[in-house]
Amino acid sequence: QVQLVESGGGLVQAGGSLTLSCAASGLTFSRYHMGWFRQAPGQEREFVAAIRWSVSYADSVKGRFAISRDNAKNTVYLQMNSLKPEDTAVYYCAAGERLGTEAGSSDYWGQGTQVTVSS
Repeated sequence: QVQLVESGGGLVQAGGSLTLSCAASGLTFSRYHMGWFRQAPGQEREFVAAIRWSVSYADSVKGRFAISRDNAKNTVYLQMNSLKPEDTAVYYCAAGERLGTEAGSSDYWGQGTQVTVSS
């Protein structure tokens, strides 16, 4: 069945960088919109970025994060630069035939990877 596995999370100082990866299996990867959402303690899951032919970003990460995909490897990436403490959250990989900015639009989810940014 469909499986999304995230990796690359960790602890980083403010201003640093991390790259998250999401390996997908069980679906025709190139046919799906792929995206990243995040959820901080006490907060709702929020949209971060999405990609199929074009890319979309939340205003809070524009200019700092970059989403990309490698269809040959069935993998989507999230390059995170100039990280801020407010970026601290569990980051979830998402896949959907019609993926929007609401978490409910996703068809499949990864288990999440923790990103912690220290000040």
